[in-house]
Amino acid sequence: MSETSSFLGIVSGDRRRSHTEVATRADRIASGLARIGVRQGDCVCMLMRNDIAFLEAAYAAMRLGAYGVPINWHFKPEEINYILNDTGTSVLIGHADMLHALRDAIPAGVTVLSVPTPPEILSNYRIDPDHLTTPDFAIDFESWLAQFLPYDGPVVPQPMNMIYTSGTTGHPKGVRRNAPTPEQQAAGERMRAMIYGLKPGARAILPGPLYHSAPNSFGIRAGKLGGALVLMPRFEAEEFLELIESYKVDTIFMVPTMFIRLMKLPEAVRKTYDVSSLRHVIHAAAPCPADVKRAMIEWWGPVIYEFYGSTESSAVTFATSEDALKKPGTVGKISPGAELRFLGEDGRVLPAGEIGEIYSRMPAMADFTYHNKPEKRAEIDRDGFITSGDVGYIDEDGYVFICDRKRDMVISGGVNIYPAEIESVLHAVPGVHDCAVFGIPDAEFGEALMAVVEPQAGVTLDAADVRARLKTSLADYKVPKHIEIRSGLPREDSGKIFKRRLRDPYWEQAGRKI
Repeated sequence: MSETSSFLGIVSGDRRRSHTEVATRADRIASGLARIGVRQGDCVCMLMRNDIAFLEAAYAAMRLGAYGVPINWHFKPEEINYILNDTGTSVLIGHADMLHALRDAIPAGVTVLSVPTPPEILSNYRIDPDHLTTPDFAIDFESWLAQFLPYDGPVVPQPMNMIYTSGTTGHPKGVRRNAPTPEQQAAGERMRAMIYGLKPGARAILPGPLYHSAPNSFGIRAGKLGGALVLMPRFEAEEFLELIESYKVDTIFMVPTMFIRLMKLPEAVRKTYDVSSLRHVIHAAAPCPADVKRAMIEWWGPVIYEFYGSTESSAVTFATSEDALKKPGTVGKISPGAELRFLGEDGRVLPAGEIGEIYSRMPAMADFTYHNKPEKRAEIDRDGFITSGDVGYIDEDGYVFICDRKRDMVISGGVNIYPAEIESVLHAVPGVHDCAVFGIPDAEFGEALMAVVEPQAGVTLDAADVRARLKTSLADYKVPKHIEIRSGLPREDSGKIFKRRLRDPYWEQAGRKI
């Protein structure tokens, strides 16, 4: 066995850090955070791409009983400012290059720690070389860390990271889960071990961003199991295969877009790499085309699994490769410990085979609320069951299928995007009378954003100009890939745009609904 394939610890690019080093640094970070004033139940915000320091900061927050809060690094300053204010955090830990644009977005009283942007990040992203130094309003992370000994405070319950989900009304919501009881902790670990396939000594790779819910949960657990965790700064198909072979990876979390990119590699390239070490590959976050799933199983064998769930609900269904081949399109059977209901428009529980809105609960899991927004939690709850607005059914054999989404959410490349937020920004663009934003089929990302914009009378709008304006206040992934300027949009009797009439023709041509 080579040195690479036998390494135990966390890997990022050419950097390796043993589990002992990671644990020691995390304990020292915890000491520093405690000195700043972080206490149990507080929030520690992290603005980093995939990096070993991200995990160390998350472990440090957990050590104090605080909530690590990953911030989507695609966010613009005003979006980041909202989360910093909403969490009430006293500290932001971020990569140096990302901090330079945030001078006016940092609330008063927040200590900013600047983590050196690592070389593997620099080689994968276009970064201004003038932004690699520590900003004058921040503290160099490594110099700060050198002051502290490992934290030796009392052991307290460790909550999960608080993930901010995209907001249907323009602002994201923090999913704040209660610290679990010992019984809930044990039940949760059993469930996640089954879903993620993570076992002691697992050799895992994480190609997805740590600011997302499932990759975050997967990465934090994988990094503590004594095996190896390989972080990718961004997904690149052939490099991904090379890392699987080099580190003898056995466990992975992926999204369907990655499958599609892998299948686009020439067959000769795919056959170059040894992936026989793979034992458990779990995917979620977006629908996976049945033909893509079948092709991946033929290539990698029956090691591919799927779950359906959300940040709020956790994984409420689970599918094996055999399930996928037997019931193409299914997201599996109900997970152990989960309960699902399919409700009609009248709130009635529907029998097998009838399509309804999906509600779920996981009694053994610690409950959650939306940080500072308990009323939003109440809106999605019905008799203790919660919904993310998906519509589907369960067949006579107990297999669950997702048919559509009741709400307007778009899932592009596994990322949840809410059109209402984009529409509110579009309405502020000079010359825009009205608009509709929705998802249309995309061969690579599953869905792509489409914006249909109706100009004010006598005004001529240019799609490129509209896109440029959106980019000033929205993360790039929220800027519609397609923008169409059109007058006379179809409207309901109420005057509201009939979005379905705009959206449905694209999906009819694609032969699918989501």
